Amino acid sequence: MRPTIRLAALGLALFAGLAHAATAPAPLTAETIWEMKRLGAPVLSPDGRFAVLTVTQFDVKENKSATDLWLVPTAGGAARRLTSDNATDAEPAWSPDGTRIAFVSRRGDDKQSQLYVIRLDGGEAQRVTTLPTGASGPKWFGDSKRIAFISRVWADLKTFDEQAQRLKEREDSKVNALAWSKAPIQYWDHWLDDRQSQVYWVSAEGGPVTAITLGSGYELSKQTADRDAYDISPDGTEIAFAADVDRTGTDSNYDVFVMPVAGGPARNLTAGNKADDRSPLYSPDGRWLAFVRQVMPRFYAERERLVLHDRAADTSRVMTEDWDRDARGLVWLPDSKALYGSIEDAGTIRLYRFDIKGGKPVAITHSPSIGEVDVAGKPNVVVGLRQSLGEPPTLVRVSPRDGAMTQLSTFNDAILSGAAIGRSESVTYKGADGDDIQMWVTYPPGFDPSKKYPVFLLLHGGPHNGISDSWTFRWNSQVFAGWGYVVAWHNFHGSSGFGEKFTDSINPDRISKPYEDTIKAAEWFAAQPWTDTSRMVAGGGSYGGFLAATLLGRPHPFKALIAHAAVYNEYTQYGSDYGADKRRHFEHWDKPEEFLRYSPHASAGNFVTPTLVLHGQVDYRVPLNNGVELFNTLQNRGVPSRFVYFKDENHWVLKPQNSLYWYREVKDWVTHYAPPNP
Repeated sequence: MRPTIRLAALGLALFAGLAHAATAPAPLTAETIWEMKRLGAPVLSPDGRFAVLTVTQFDVKENKSATDLWLVPTAGGAARRLTSDNATDAEPAWSPDGTRIAFVSRRGDDKQSQLYVIRLDGGEAQRVTTLPTGASGPKWFGDSKRIAFISRVWADLKTFDEQAQRLKEREDSKVNALAWSKAPIQYWDHWLDDRQSQVYWVSAEGGPVTAITLGSGYELSKQTADRDAYDISPDGTEIAFAADVDRTGTDSNYDVFVMPVAGGPARNLTAGNKADDRSPLYSPDGRWLAFVRQVMPRFYAERERLVLHDRAADTSRVMTEDWDRDARGLVWLPDSKALYGSIEDAGTIRLYRFDIKGGKPVAITHSPSIGEVDVAGKPNVVVGLRQSLGEPPTLVRVSPRDGAMTQLSTFNDAILSGAAIGRSESVTYKGADGDDIQMWVTYPPGFDPSKKYPVFLLLHGGPHNGISDSWTFRWNSQVFAGWGYVVAWHNFHGSSGFGEKFTDSINPDRISKPYEDTIKAAEWFAAQPWTDTSRMVAGGGSYGGFLAATLLGRPHPFKALIAHAAVYNEYTQYGSDYGADKRRHFEHWDKPEEFLRYSPHASAGNFVTPTLVLHGQVDYRVPLNNGVELFNTLQNRGVPSRFVYFKDENHWVLKPQNSLYWYREVKDWVTHYAPPNP
């Protein structure tokens, strides 16, 4: 009997092993990440008991998405779907009395997004506005009876009937020409018309709409008007908003204005500052108006300082002049004694506290990253989205005392439980000028340091957009690691989050130090015993594509390159939406030889590296001609190259099926020139 028992036991063991192998976690794929739900910024109820947030899920087959509002108890418990319409429900905002949530949606016969309100005690959402120009950016008045919002209107028309008539006339016209007398004329993926973004208010029950800022002589940003651009005082008597005072269109300077909600002149609080002041935010007690300030004109990535304006004394003070980080993502604590901010800090997004009494901001969290923070209730309840290179955004509650995080949402837990996640770590190496360069490295699942691996070095965009320990659905390092690559993002000179000097170190020469940092990163990998230096590839998008195109013309160790939305010709880049902005240091007609030195096309005679070029038709940040010129140059030089054109994508590839195609093209390219281990 014993031999039989042994065989039976062996059979059971083999069956168990096969069953385990069948259910063993598999690396993440591009298809898997499109199954994930994407979480928007949480907004707390006034008592802090609930967080409402948007949750987006995709139907890849139909190439569509649906976004609903979900309610999550902050003490723990099951999340509840609050809306279920096929439309996209967005920008939730709690009424101060905690009974209702306002949001914007485009439902049924809505031609534009409209303002809706839903009660917490049940029932369907009620449409509050029916405007031909639509509504966005809702904010409640303190009495919970009125809601402010933004609409894009023609300032010369008095009624919304007239707005509707003009819209219809333009839609029906056989002439489709547009004309401008000054910039800007386009933004990212759309053309800008002659309408203005203005703030209105309406009763929460619906009814007539009342203009607030229309007639002030100013408008919210044509490009980025959202609810961060304005705020309503707690007593409902005053509005603060940011508006561009530049009249040329090419040298923007945003100032913070205040004016009575009931009407009256707009007063400029920041006229003495020649750079941008933005994001006004009233304290809950109404004493303070906080906003952020830059002091260096024509440098979008300059450090943003926190400013507090004492409304009674009519004085302002800069709170973070000596703090070498950006004050962003700010929210007031309910007692008005401090603000919280989600701060990019040396490769990680951390929660910081800013006391109004002054002093150095204090980090509450350290790792992993935490963003989109909100605070409410007494005692304070703090929530935010936790994420890392190995975890998509997840709703958590944060302890104000020690930064401990408690998970509240489980939207992607089932997917993550069946996925093999590669380990990520931060390393530091010496780059240009001997400076420390921080780099995130993600290893393939099951990484064995005794083996040799190919390397995929990612080149981030911006250039002033640092890479933090955060998830991304595009250029996802876990997907690349799942193909069998050691994947890295290096925060080269110019990256944000490492201090103003570091960020500004690449101006006006935007390429020499990032190029050297990239070569030094490759040398760091070459020194690792597990790196196969014959299988190294690199690629990036936007500025990362520009850096890839630069590598093409200079010495480098990479077997293949990827250039997505790449700036190739600095002269024709003047055709971009960013091209109308005045340059901070010099224009190309001032120093043509120096300007030419920064353009990748000037080194085309050195191009020999196989390169995958990808570009979208409606990319107005880096116009399509850059990709076409780069590909044609490569073809004329006989360099192995491939051009992937997306006729309905902008600077990014956002549609599910296009994204999956993008990942397949990238995979085919890198695995051909740097095959992963068998």
